[in-house]
Amino acid sequence: MIANPNSVIIDLAALVANLRQVRNLVGRNTRIMGVVKADAYGHGLLEIGRALETNGIDCLGVAYLHEALALREGGVRLPVVILCGIRTREESRQVLEKGLIPVLFDLSAAEVLSQECRTYGGKARVHLKVDTGMGRLGIADTDIGLFLQRAISFKNLEIEGLTTHLATADEPDAQFTEDQMKRFEAAIATGRSLGLNLPINHMANSAGIMRHQRTHFEMVRPGIMLYGGRPSPGVVSPASLAPVMHLKARVLQVRDLPDKTPVSYGRTYQTEGPRRVAVLSAGYADGLPRALSNRGKVLVGGQKADIVGTVCMNLTVCDITGYNGVRPGDEAVFLGSQGGECITGDDIARDAGTISYEIFCAIGRKNIRTYL
Repeated sequence: MIANPNSVIIDLAALVANLRQVRNLVGRNTRIMGVVKADAYGHGLLEIGRALETNGIDCLGVAYLHEALALREGGVRLPVVILCGIRTREESRQVLEKGLIPVLFDLSAAEVLSQECRTYGGKARVHLKVDTGMGRLGIADTDIGLFLQRAISFKNLEIEGLTTHLATADEPDAQFTEDQMKRFEAAIATGRSLGLNLPINHMANSAGIMRHQRTHFEMVRPGIMLYGGRPSPGVVSPASLAPVMHLKARVLQVRDLPDKTPVSYGRTYQTEGPRRVAVLSAGYADGLPRALSNRGKVLVGGQKADIVGTVCMNLTVCDITGYNGVRPGDEAVFLGSQGGECITGDDIARDAGTISYEIFCAIGRKNIRTYL
């Protein structure tokens, strides 16, 4: 049996350090929801959830019910918020049985959940989503008064708070974010004027946490910053964030190529003069963007080497001309540190024309993960 030459290392100590940075930014009186949807951005839902629970996070956020159930089945007892809501009676029953907190944004779902509460007894904690400008899930902020009046009639639904989502908090122009904050504050004021306490309202994603203190409210929802990434390349983090995910591969072959030798599919690269290249064991099947072809970097021998030619399904070629002592079997690092150099998810995203969220999800889900 041939061992897999590629490995993804998840550094849980770095995760905890990043959580500590979030706590420093928001203070002790603001709750933190760790967003672990999409398999914790490729880092592993259950492992990340357990680590965050052990280290004092207040609750976890998932997209859909199946993720919340996986956390419960794995022994996680923290409050879990289902950010994309529920719809059916069966989902409502599971919410009640497992003590989960759905986000609601239409009356039909609220009515179904209320009916299940009457059938099985007890109350369900819920959050209501207001659309303040994202144009995605939510109740239009102009309709929130009528919606709340109807929602209040469901006496077995405990409305803990309102939530909304920031659309442009990572952009230099803060005007639209300011408008969203005003709309959200108005929605909260409407709810409280109707007699609701609304003790837990939340708006801030990672960009909001970093750039807009007024969006913090009673709870914040860090996602990408927990994993050591930035919301977008232009955001300068006020916190020192540590990379959590590392992708390591191996040098399979070292070759000396003469002048004018094409490399990889499509002959998109041709040597100019004699070059030494290393053929590496990872490609787009391992989550590397094909857009790194002739653009990206990889760490070999403690130095950054240029990726040359088209990234293949299982192989990538890099130029190691002038690098001493590189041999087959040596480690190559596509994501993470080697020697004094580091390649971050944001570095890869910049070279590939995407965002680090996509990089982490792709790499994490396509490789066996090892946890430190």
